[in-house]
Amino acid sequence: TTLACLFSCASIATARADEGMWTFDNFPAATVKQEYGVDIEAPWLEHLQRSVTRHESGCTGSFVSPDGLVLTNHHCVMECLSELSSAQSNIVEQGFNATERSAERKCPTEILSVLVDIEDVTAQVRQATAGLTDVAANEARKQVLSRLEADCTRAKQPSGRPLACESVTLYQGGQYFLYKYRRYDDVRMVFAPQQAIAAFGGDPDNFNFPRWCLDFSLLRVYEDGKPVRTPDYLRWRVEGPDPGEATFVAGHPGRTSRLLTLEQLKFQRDTSVPSFLNRNSELRGRLTQWGKSGVEPQRIVQESLFSYENSLKVYRGMQSALLDDALLEQKAAREQSLRERVAADPALAGQAGDAWNDIATAQRRYRQIYDHYLYLESAAGFNSKLFGYARALVRAADERNKPNELRLREYADSNLPKIASAVLAATPVYPDLERLTLSFSLDKMREALGHDDPLVRRLLQHDSPDSLAAKLVDASQLADRQRRQALWDGGKTAIDDSNDPMIALVRLVDGDARAVRKVYEDEVQSPVNASQEKIAALRFAALGTNTYPDATFTLRLSYGKVQGWVEKGQQVAPFTQLSRLYERATGNDPFRLPQAWLDAQDKLDPDTPFNYVTTNDIVGGNSGSPLVDAQGRLVGLAFDGNSHSIAGSFWYDPRLNRSVAVHPQIIITALREVYGAKAIVAEILGE
Repeated sequence: TTLACLFSCASIATARADEGMWTFDNFPAATVKQEYGVDIEAPWLEHLQRSVTRHESGCTGSFVSPDGLVLTNHHCVMECLSELSSAQSNIVEQGFNATERSAERKCPTEILSVLVDIEDVTAQVRQATAGLTDVAANEARKQVLSRLEADCTRAKQPSGRPLACESVTLYQGGQYFLYKYRRYDDVRMVFAPQQAIAAFGGDPDNFNFPRWCLDFSLLRVYEDGKPVRTPDYLRWRVEGPDPGEATFVAGHPGRTSRLLTLEQLKFQRDTSVPSFLNRNSELRGRLTQWGKSGVEPQRIVQESLFSYENSLKVYRGMQSALLDDALLEQKAAREQSLRERVAADPALAGQAGDAWNDIATAQRRYRQIYDHYLYLESAAGFNSKLFGYARALVRAADERNKPNELRLREYADSNLPKIASAVLAATPVYPDLERLTLSFSLDKMREALGHDDPLVRRLLQHDSPDSLAAKLVDASQLADRQRRQALWDGGKTAIDDSNDPMIALVRLVDGDARAVRKVYEDEVQSPVNASQEKIAALRFAALGTNTYPDATFTLRLSYGKVQGWVEKGQQVAPFTQLSRLYERATGNDPFRLPQAWLDAQDKLDPDTPFNYVTTNDIVGGNSGSPLVDAQGRLVGLAFDGNSHSIAGSFWYDPRLNRSVAVHPQIIITALREVYGAKAIVAEILGE
């Protein structure tokens, strides 16, 4: 299905003002026309879709030149910068500027994808699951999606290259699609400013506004050793948008929970979110202390600490939202209204069955197995890069011997290239950090499951978490990329013959992990999926399809405008200017400016716009998303939301939710006046 043939039905879609992360095939063009006087048509959408990149690191980017130049956030390339750094050259701190293309450096694990097409496969899924029990339907659903992905992946692009195809579930099972991507795995670093200016204000300013963050970076996509040609790319409007002007954010929001039932939200409130906060708050403290033990530990832990600090703020905001009585009361009222409409219609009531009660029962079962599922199958008890390599190697060897449709979904043929890329990438492993994180996670697993748990006893009968972690990390050879390559290529025979202690650890725990996964899939996932499909059908019948689905880290488009908000009785202006960056600088982290910015101060216009806010509805995953105007020109780079936007996982408040963007003028000013990157500016502006 193409955008052109789907666009004709999109004009009937409606939503509250500025709310929604819309799929490109169901964008509310009529609403945008009514509210902003802007015509959004199929060619505009198609061009924007092919200009936007999805980053497997969990971010978004966009092509900004015909030679594969990609704009994204600095914090989205922190892993690449960290992997390219060393004790002798810390480019996270120093920044990176490839003065010519031969100096552009490959990011070891970065993969970018561009959505080229979507296909509705709802009918095939419905046919495969019709008349089956919940458990049988769950298995059949996974099998048909694996088959459809494999068939799609075997198809060729006009270039002769295979597509990368992923199944996407929308509306909690109301619809199923195949998303077809052009995927690139040769992605190179072009430019990144210093961490001190990219994340100016650090954790204290995170999710706050006003802000002064130069949170951008530039990558380039290569194919066959040459920069890829990208006819679809975004031209820049350097002066940026005006107050009140319509803006559009195209990106890949991660996960939202706006269509979940009340009982599912209570599970997050009472179980999963508190568990995350308790575990990772303590780990953040340990990492912070270790980072203070020397210059090299501080460099090594920098990227991990940034990630944990950001995640903890998100989860604390989510917990605050879930503890907000108004949110749950509003959710309960909407759910009750739908249930009453269903109950009043005998035909719908027959379709509903006990859907809401079945989900509630499944949540109670999930609570019972949650810790075992979290620490074993989700591997929270084995927080180690080496363990991650070992599990991928062991499971890939086991699963590749099975028919594609009978494998664990993540090891289907369509996913194996991504797994292989991650396992075989030449990335550094730091033994001291490995020992710290693995020991900590083993300790937390023992605390959660209890010392008398059979698996805990097998693991720690003769060892402490510290001593076991040291033995495993010190003796494992999986930090050697060539060793991992040999095990990957050798398949099950090589794995069975391996005496690497991390491989042995995975073999020891994998039976228990798979067992609790089976319980989860049969007793939680199966009834939830079946019930959510019923509720989705009921919602469509009662309310129509003129709304947006929850975010799924797939391409979405939101609309809004440049506008501040009122915070505690005070008006927050939508723009910040360069002048206050220097006023806020203290010389100490996190308000320290790089020397290059101090040297350039006298030649910079203090009125240059820096960051700004809009009413666009975004969540995590939208980091690096382009903001475009009604003509499709780039007018900003999304990098954050305000504190109120964290509740966007569950609801959107147009009075308070704001996205935060880097202004294009400060990016061009920085490149030209601070860093002397005039060739990059010329490429961006087509000069």
